[in-house]
Order: sequence, then structure tokens, then C-alpha cells
Amino acid sequence: MSVHLLAATGTPTLPLGALDHLRALSAQTLDAVLWDHDVERVATLTAAAVGSPVAIVIPRVRLAVAAPLQETRVTEQLAIYVREHLQERPVEIPAQLRAEVPISRRGEVVGSVLLLADASGTGVRDALANECLQIAATAATSHLAALELRASVEQAVHGSLLEQVLGPEEIDARTLVRRAARLGCDLSEGAIALCMRLTGDRPGHVVALIADSVPGALAGQVDERLYALLPLAGGGSVAVAEERARRIAERLRAHGTLGVSSIHRDPARLRHALEEAEFMLDVEGLADTPSEDSAAVSGTYRLLLRLMASHPDEVNALYEATVSPLVRYDEHHRTDLVETLATYLELNGNMNATAAKIYAHRHTIAYRLDRIRELTGLDPATSEHRERLGLGLKAFRLLARERRA
Repeated sequence: MSVHLLAATGTPTLPLGALDHLRALSAQTLDAVLWDHDVERVATLTAAAVGSPVAIVIPRVRLAVAAPLQETRVTEQLAIYVREHLQERPVEIPAQLRAEVPISRRGEVVGSVLLLADASGTGVRDALANECLQIAATAATSHLAALELRASVEQAVHGSLLEQVLGPEEIDARTLVRRAARLGCDLSEGAIALCMRLTGDRPGHVVALIADSVPGALAGQVDERLYALLPLAGGGSVAVAEERARRIAERLRAHGTLGVSSIHRDPARLRHALEEAEFMLDVEGLADTPSEDSAAVSGTYRLLLRLMASHPDEVNALYEATVSPLVRYDEHHRTDLVETLATYLELNGNMNATAAKIYAHRHTIAYRLDRIRELTGLDPATSEHRERLGLGLKAFRLLARERRA
């Protein structure tokens, strides 16, 4: 983004006494952001210094303030202008804009300080105004640095608690609720869990997005994954909580893949909520046939997880009644019947495509399918038996993961 300073041409010179004026402004604006976290005061101080309205916009942290303007509509228009400008999209320059100075952080332009027209429709556009806007941009950058530092500290503390929840020594529910409350997270009524595999290297930014979307959320990185607990306290009905989780999940998908747990109202079950979210991340995209969409697959696994929590014997019975003979046969004979079945179901019963995908002859696939029929008593060629075998494979994956854990 270029600097749009609409000043008079020629070599700018500062008036007498301006240096002291600028030093005072610099000290005041830095105090405003470092001690009070008040960017609006920075805009107010800068506007008073230049004698014309000033706006500060940083889309990344949803910051848009203007002083002494009181019109929300104007501030919103300026926020849209800066956001579109940063994205290098065509956007109309606001009529009231007189000058613009970029706000940069680590070599990246992240926002703007805007000088606006005053009541007369003009605006101070001299060298002093330029210096004042630069000071405001420096203060805004300091504000961003402080936010990042605070987020980094919070992420480390949150991550430490989440790591303990997932660790080998179980934390009792009362202790977890008390420790989370100290961090501003009310888990007394339970939570929905998230587990995320990031595609970028900005976990702090993702944690900030979660905190912005769900105030009081507990979020942090544990090993290579990011975990979060979205508290239900004060969140309204189950439908409201689920919709809120869905919205934040959609917002986070731009930064990686994630799994979302079902609602867990008992604080003693929050470890299971995190493990459920972790499992849903692991099974992301595991559809047994092209006709199964990800929502249906996730729903099936979620039902099996709930069944596992309440009636684990039934999940094991499903596994034993379907694919367990194949698993044992593969272990004993070092064959690939389970892989062949999974690929065959994934490709909707297409034998030629299955042969091509696992690099085997079509006759080999036919032989293996015959062995599957003999061992399980189920025919992968029929739709009813395919559904049962598909459920059995899901139960097998779930049980295998539980054993590894």
C-alpha cells in the first residue's frame, strides 16, 4: 500500500517548536496504547494535533476508530476501504480522505492511519500533519506488538492447562473448572472442543480468532496441534452453542483442518471432548464411498464415539460381527484384505478401479473379495452388506485408535 499524502509539493519544513510538539505527541500516544490499550485515544490526540479528524484501521484485529467523528457509518466505510485496499481489490477512495499512512508489522502492511476532511471540507496537509500521522502509525504498531505478546503469553498458559488435561495424569473436574476460571474461562457447564492442524505458522493469530469469536474460550497449542474448549456457560440453548461452534469452525478452516466434538455438559468429560475433537480431525475425509459426504461420515463416527462412551461392548460387537475375521487373517497371513475392502468400498464397488489404486491384478481383487465373503459371511457386492462392512471398518478404526491411546 502506498502512502497517499495529499500535501503541497516542495521540500517540507517543520515550523518552529514543532519538534517539542511531536515529542509530546509521541509520548502521549505510546502511553495510550502501552498502558491503557486505548487506540481511540491515539486517534483523538492525533486529531487534536493536526486540527482535523483522524481514523485508525487495522482489519486483522477488527480495529476501526475515528476521532472526533461520532458517525459509525463513516467509520465502517473507512474500515471497508482499508480492508479492500489491503487485499488489492478495486475500491473507491472515500471522499473525506485527505491523507493515508500505512501501519506495518514485521514488514507487512496491516492497516492505515487516515487523515480526514474537517468541518470545512478541507484538512491540514502540511509536513507537521504527516509527522503526526507517522507517530500514530508507530503507536498502532506498538499496540499490535502488545496484543501479540499478550496473546503469546495467554496461549502458553492455556496450552499448558490443555496439555495437562490431555496428559497421563487425570485432572479432576473441580480443579479444572477452578484453574480455567482463573484464565477467564467458565467450564462449569461444559464445553465443545476443537482440535486443529494448522497449515500456516501463526498459531497466535488463530488463538486470537477463537478468542474474538468466543469470549472466554480456552485455546492453545499442544505439540503440533491447536486445541480449544468453547465454554457453554451463558451460551444459551444447545442449538445456539452448536451454531456458534459451526461458525467458528467455518472461520478457522482457512487456517487448517479441524475436528469438532459434540456438546459435553459434564466438566469431568472435557478430556473426552478434546479426544473426540482429535479423533474427528483424524478421520476428516475418511468416506468409504464417494456418495458419503464429510458431514455424514463425521456424523457416523460421532455416533460411534458416543456409543463407545456409553456402551463400548456394542462397538466391539459390531467390529467382531463384521471385519474382525479379516483383521486377524491379515495379521496371521500378512495379507491385505482390510485394505482391499476399504479401497473397494471407497471406490463404490468398482473392481477395476480398486485394482488400479492398490496396484494389484483384477483377478487378485476378485480372489480377495471371495475370501472376505468366506471369512465374514458378508458380500461386499450387495449394498446392505457394504453398509454393514463400512460400519465395521469405522468401528475398527475407532477401536484401533483407542488401543493406541
